Amino acid sequence: MTLRIDTVRIHRVARPLRYPWRTAYGEDPSIDGIIVEVRAGEHSGWGEAAPLHAPTYSPETAGTCFHVTRDFLAPRLLGARLEHPAEAGPLFDLFRGNPFAKSALEMAVWNLFAQARNISLAALLGGKEQPVEAGADFGVQDSLDMLLDKVGQATDDGFSRIKLKIRPGWDRDVVRTVCETFPRQTFHVDCNAGYGRDDLALMRELDGFGLAMIEQPFGTRDLIDHAWLQERIGTPVCLDESVTSVHDFEQALALRACRMLNIKIGRTGGIATAVRLHDMARDAGIPCWVGSMLESGVGMSALIALASLPNFAYPGDLFPTAAHYDSDITVPLRFSEGCRFMPAGAGEAPIPDIARLDAVTVESCTLETRP
Repeated sequence: MTLRIDTVRIHRVARPLRYPWRTAYGEDPSIDGIIVEVRAGEHSGWGEAAPLHAPTYSPETAGTCFHVTRDFLAPRLLGARLEHPAEAGPLFDLFRGNPFAKSALEMAVWNLFAQARNISLAALLGGKEQPVEAGADFGVQDSLDMLLDKVGQATDDGFSRIKLKIRPGWDRDVVRTVCETFPRQTFHVDCNAGYGRDDLALMRELDGFGLAMIEQPFGTRDLIDHAWLQERIGTPVCLDESVTSVHDFEQALALRACRMLNIKIGRTGGIATAVRLHDMARDAGIPCWVGSMLESGVGMSALIALASLPNFAYPGDLFPTAAHYDSDITVPLRFSEGCRFMPAGAGEAPIPDIARLDAVTVESCTLETRP
């Protein structure tokens, strides 16, 4: 099947959160990003990237994604004749960096092909249409008591693992108290690159809490430092922000910089690269898991499909709408059973309600090929 891309619609959005998302890199009252639609004749696919409002998690922002997609990426995609969705990504290789921007259009193309072929995205990726497990995540809270209440509720709800965001001043005592209060729960911590070699004593304290992993403790480009840390602690180091490409992960493997890998579609430039990273981790004997940027139903559905691949062995950052939002631009996502999602079947991928999308849109544009 060959599809010719004739229309690209881009929306820059800001979706208010129910509670601010606080991490080592700051606080976000909303999740900002882009929602895109790619059309080929009667067929349509949607994609999303949520790099946030400011260049804190990565160098990209919602504003840069909108600009780069509108002025550079979408013109490369328009008019292209594609026989497979993996052909979309190489169209953007001319342009350096900007993985989030590239990922939104590439995700839309994958969904376009799934819709045109009348199969599920999970099947198109080679995954299985079976439930995938989700974990619970908590950012920095107003108080330790608030965090304990939320962790208790998540434990009662049946989540098998819980991630705690930490940052200087909200770390060792918080983690110790939570682990002692819920000794049977599985926890890991996410440092969001908030620490460095000078914090080895803290890392060794965290190493004593029986955590499943310590996620991205050091700076985004500090692969050597992560390898140095992994040699000194027994808890697996998990890389997140440090791996934005296949090359990054090749270097991480060569250095033995991690024993687990977080894979985000946006951070790695698209679904095709995310699948390749999954395969590389599998071949290296490194478990991986799906990360998220609190996407809407559009992006979250793609993450759930990705999580159906076999080496995603740890519950992912996959959230029902109500976990972070009062409403969604799509039909609200809900667990299918327990704390699990069923990947969307053929023709079931969530698409935005246009009125809801317009309500959170900051700016938008449409690019079309000439007849």
